[in-house]
Amino acid sequence: MDDRSAPLDASASQPLPVSGLSSLQTLQQWSRPFLVAAPALGLLLGGILYGAGLSRWAGWTWAIATVPVLAALLVEISLSLRRGDVGLDIVAALSMAGALALGEYLAGAVVALMYAGGQYLENFAERRATRDMTALLSRVPQTALRDREGRLEEIPLAAVEPGDRLLVRRGEIVPVDGTTADGIAVLDQAALTGESIPVQVTQGEAVLSGSMNAGDAFTMVATRMAAESTYAGIVRLVAQAQQSKAPMARMADRFAIVFLAATVAMAGGAWLWTGDPVRALAVLVVATPCPLILAVPVAIVAGVSRAAKAGILVKGGKALEAMARVRSLVLDKTGTLTHGEARVTEIRPVGTLSPERLLALAASLDQASNHVIAKALVREARERGLELVAPTAVTESPGEGLTGTVEGHALVVGGPRFVVQRVLGAEAALHRGPREPGSVRVAVAMDGQFAGTLTLADGLRAGTARLLDELRTSGIGRIVLATGDRRDVAEAVTAGLPIDATHAELTPGEKIAVVQAERPFGPVMMIGDGINDAPALAAADLGVAMGAKGAAASADAADVVLLVDRLDRIATGLRIAQRSRAIALQSVYAGIGLSFLGMIAAAFGYLAPVEGAVVQEAIDVAVILNALRALHGRAESSSSVASQAPGPVEEKPL
Repeated sequence: MDDRSAPLDASASQPLPVSGLSSLQTLQQWSRPFLVAAPALGLLLGGILYGAGLSRWAGWTWAIATVPVLAALLVEISLSLRRGDVGLDIVAALSMAGALALGEYLAGAVVALMYAGGQYLENFAERRATRDMTALLSRVPQTALRDREGRLEEIPLAAVEPGDRLLVRRGEIVPVDGTTADGIAVLDQAALTGESIPVQVTQGEAVLSGSMNAGDAFTMVATRMAAESTYAGIVRLVAQAQQSKAPMARMADRFAIVFLAATVAMAGGAWLWTGDPVRALAVLVVATPCPLILAVPVAIVAGVSRAAKAGILVKGGKALEAMARVRSLVLDKTGTLTHGEARVTEIRPVGTLSPERLLALAASLDQASNHVIAKALVREARERGLELVAPTAVTESPGEGLTGTVEGHALVVGGPRFVVQRVLGAEAALHRGPREPGSVRVAVAMDGQFAGTLTLADGLRAGTARLLDELRTSGIGRIVLATGDRRDVAEAVTAGLPIDATHAELTPGEKIAVVQAERPFGPVMMIGDGINDAPALAAADLGVAMGAKGAAASADAADVVLLVDRLDRIATGLRIAQRSRAIALQSVYAGIGLSFLGMIAAAFGYLAPVEGAVVQEAIDVAVILNALRALHGRAESSSSVASQAPGPVEEKPL
């Protein structure tokens, strides 16, 4: 076992969850609809009472409707101040409190509704984006099947001890680190190491927890407890990365201190100049930063909605804002630049056989095998519309190849060594022509004669070079590859691509270091799909997971999840994010400019508090209508990265 299989942190006793809401966040989530409903219903009921001539009762109704929002706001402000955050919420709190103190109850209720509505819209985007996310630990096995003196018993994962014999069935996740006890294990380690082609592990060789059994059931001997195994270490590394990740400030908060200082200065000046506290209240009401509280969330929610329609799940407004500002891109290889599965890239028949006929014969025999390469050949033949027939007299050497009869022809299909041992003259033919790094070659013999080879590779997505050029025009200045795969494979894949640096054979922790090294060039976006990518996704300023086929760990750790298996959606997402942010800024600048004009008018006594609230409402409507433009406009990608082109993978015998 190489050093990548060592536990990342053996000191912890169990994996740590990396997602979930605190009790305070849960309370806020459930209370927000009530905080919107209270002032809305209060305004309606108070308006009815006022129209009926019951102005005193109307005032009390508006006051009561304002209190819950003000109380919740004061709690949030106190918590923010403890963290050292000064936000625009203070202006809203001052205007509501001042309205209650000075008897301007209608103005207070209007401000309460505007504030609560903006908070609800912002929270709605995050809830919509995260409600369907799977937890990181969904991939972790909860139990293991232990073989004790010939009897199988299912035990909790925490009860596994070094030396236990465990049975891992087809399709199951290896629960702990260990070694194979007998037979040949075919393991899909792409999610852990980035190696796209399943590897064969013989007796006594190491197997990593988190790998998937892609072959027949096998027995293993545990060498580590679950909490000390590879996958548990990755889980802990994700948690650590999320905790150390620098928080991204909301767009509205970046305007907070300047606007707050200007508002307090203008309101205080009006009060000192006139001696009338109502004049100061009018300034505060007009100054309530609804272009920031409302327009920014509306534009961001609109962008999140547009992205979702394009198959891009953005987990909230901060993620969309971060996407609009990224300047450096770190890419994984397997499942990101490439498809993440073996595809036929070359067919070399010998003699009179056509490529299609060679593939049809090999795939017909391979229908009798469950090996991942055999399945890849069958899938390729069916995608090409070739007719397959049922084989007879099939004999399989697990992990090596098959012999059998197809349409009266004696066939041998398997790894080069398997065919050479059974067919004279095959060895000389197999050594003709160069081999791509990491390619998988399947040899075929028919009726005792060598018939040709089929090469499989993890194909580079078509249009990738064009897409990377497009990302550069979108403002990304650096593009870096970070993969756990071998260096020769990584360099072969990136040959000819506009990539600034290639880092290969990386552990999950080393991928974090690559992300951190890119920070001097600007906010960093990391794109990946495997469990080994999850820590780097969590550490990046913006993590993007290929969620259609990727691991639950990467989807949970990421800020953005691509719901379709198309890398060109990244360019689409960038355009949506940049346009949404630009529209939000337009609304902010226009809204704040109009608010300053209203504040000046209020300071000179031309606007009473209620009139100021009405003026502010008009400003709100204008900026919100502008923000809603983020729902429309062209953002489709000109790139098409849905098909496959040749690319290298690792050769291993069938």
